[in-house]
Amino acid sequence: MDPSQLARLIAATIHREVAEADTITRHRSPLVGFAAASDPRFADLQRLVEPTHMLPEELLPGARAVVSFFLPFECGVVIANLAHREKVATEWARAYVETNALINGITARLIETLAGYDVRAATVPATHNFDPVTLVSRWSHKSVAVIAGLGSFGLHHLVITDAGCAGRFGSLVLDADLPVTRAEPVERCLYYHDGSCTECVSACPVAALNEDGVIDKQRCWERLLNITQEFAHLGTADVCGKCSLGPCALESGV
Repeated sequence: MDPSQLARLIAATIHREVAEADTITRHRSPLVGFAAASDPRFADLQRLVEPTHMLPEELLPGARAVVSFFLPFECGVVIANLAHREKVATEWARAYVETNALINGITARLIETLAGYDVRAATVPATHNFDPVTLVSRWSHKSVAVIAGLGSFGLHHLVITDAGCAGRFGSLVLDADLPVTRAEPVERCLYYHDGSCTECVSACPVAALNEDGVIDKQRCWERLLNITQEFAHLGTADVCGKCSLGPCALESGV
């Protein structure tokens, strides 16, 4: 199977799994991007994000390509979480839990499917793969998404795609070539574009984010732990999302 055929197979599998998902949460059309495992920006993450951030080769010896995908929440999930400044909507908490599970299911299905074509693949869970002290991940799905051409970081430290930032990312590494997603650098954050929006800063219930782009991770994490207790019946819902409900929630902010 040539790289283009393999890319189509991967994208089709992701779209099918989302369309057939047995979840209450509904999603808009997934976004899929590809990067070369040799892209020097992966090594840059060890300097910019976390010194121990894994390289694709560390996740899968012989890695040649990286797949990133974004599952954007439907509009109703965003609207539900806008209803109250501090209280997290049940719809949002459920979307977080269900989408994380869906992403893990998608990557498992992809690994199984690719094995049938003698392609090895490896992944990292959709969430809870971070250092409990620094709260920094050793494999950042968001950073991988940027390298794979799916979007750019906003003031809120979330990745804004053409379908917004309200959703979840997954990724996997494989030992076969894929056509690299060629994306022109586009600024999708209104604040970085012209300074006209700081809604994510004012929306944070615990003032964990400022206009300099500095985030108090511990303060944010403490709030998430409290929310987890409230939604324990849904699963591990350590989620808030108030910073992701502005003009860039459902589309590029610019």
